[in-house]
Amino acid sequence: MSLAYNICRDELFWSEGVYLLSQSESELTASTPPVASEGKSVVLGYRRHIASLVRLLFCLGWTSELINSEERVDAADQETVSWDRSIPEEIKQKIQPKEVPAESVTVWIDPLDATQEYTEDLRQYVTTMVCVAVNGKPVIGVIHKPFTPYTAWAMVDGGSNVKARSSYNEKTPRIIVSRSHAGKVEQVARQTFGNKTVIIPAGGAGYKVLALLDVAEKNQEEADVYIHVTYIKKWDICAGNAVLRALGGHMTTLTGEEISYTGSDGNEGGLIASINMNHKALIEKLPNLEKTSHK
Repeated sequence: MSLAYNICRDELFWSEGVYLLSQSESELTASTPPVASEGKSVVLGYRRHIASLVRLLFCLGWTSELINSEERVDAADQETVSWDRSIPEEIKQKIQPKEVPAESVTVWIDPLDATQEYTEDLRQYVTTMVCVAVNGKPVIGVIHKPFTPYTAWAMVDGGSNVKARSSYNEKTPRIIVSRSHAGKVEQVARQTFGNKTVIIPAGGAGYKVLALLDVAEKNQEEADVYIHVTYIKKWDICAGNAVLRALGGHMTTLTGEEISYTGSDGNEGGLIASINMNHKALIEKLPNLEKTSHK
């Protein structure tokens, strides 16, 4: 369906204009009960939270930013979201406002990352994410864990509330990968880094990026490298990419190309993400992984 946000006004309006692909609520409803019905509530309930986050990150007066989201909103579920225009002091102290042309801005939203894991009640993997890209480059990222009080945010050249860990293992890195293709990456990783390489299967792109950082959450695993070898939606990875960029890290395709957050909503080149490591050397060690196109 076509949908657009006008986000920096007193209320949130809906209008025609932006092609938006999403996961439908019917897909959630068809999932395993009783999680499914609550999953629908999470998608709908976090629309208010997401709208507040997006507004928090924008200068007032912008009215036509391009929004890409995994959420589809039916007419019966549309709601007006008000904002008192207050920004938390801890954020105001860390960032400096920056003006950029409105037409250069694209916003990517994932209201429920790790949907499959959510239906399996593996809630530690679930995140809500918002990303702002300027001229295709991710500059602001927010990763929120809806079942804990934890939120990570970062702005390139503008501050953050999260940091890298003090050390990483480049020789035999712990590699975090999708639960669905852990076996394929494990084989490649051990050929590349040796038999002692640890593979961590996990759900949710947001969770995997947080695994590379210093996150004080008891259910958050730690990894040194994040690898994904198949097609992935850009709303799954934009926020994490922005956070890593802001902290001096990297997220690229498996061949080392920067991911552009304009144009199509998918990335077909796989990805490798790292921080405080020799990213180029990691890429050079990897064999030529065959990318899997979206079906």
